[in-house]
Amino acid sequence: MVSSGESAPGPEPVRAGAGVVGVGTDLVDIDRFRRVLARTPRVAERVFTDGERAYAGSARDPVPRLAARFAAKEAALKALGVGLGGARFAEIEVERRAGGEPALLVRGAAARRARERGVDRFLVTLSHTDHLAQATVIAVAGGDGAPPTPDGDRAP
Repeated sequence: MVSSGESAPGPEPVRAGAGVVGVGTDLVDIDRFRRVLARTPRVAERVFTDGERAYAGSARDPVPRLAARFAAKEAALKALGVGLGGARFAEIEVERRAGGEPALLVRGAAARRARERGVDRFLVTLSHTDHLAQATVIAVAGGDGAPPTPDGDRAP
């Protein structure tokens, strides 16, 4: 089984007094996801940011990367305690940091929900085989109470 993990070599330490607000995990069947994208190409535009599509497009086969990011978005919604209607998928972005580790950024309704719950940080790990993509997201509170946003600032 071939695996391509995208996880931090070691996340920043969680501050004393910080607490886990929620944990979410999701598993995506890559072949099924490939069929969805082939049948409805606009799904990629509605679900993924320009940056996510560009990163995935740099691979020979972008679908496993997109599937892992889709899993992260669903896992983030679970960690925030909202259903699939709680935020738009494009409001949740997985970016690749300089060291290769993924980071989860939120905006819009997802950022509002994170603020309401006191989330100021997300820990995320992604992995995929030839057939499955998986993501786990941990929402952490205990810092400044402002979740990370795509521009690198903290949400007000």
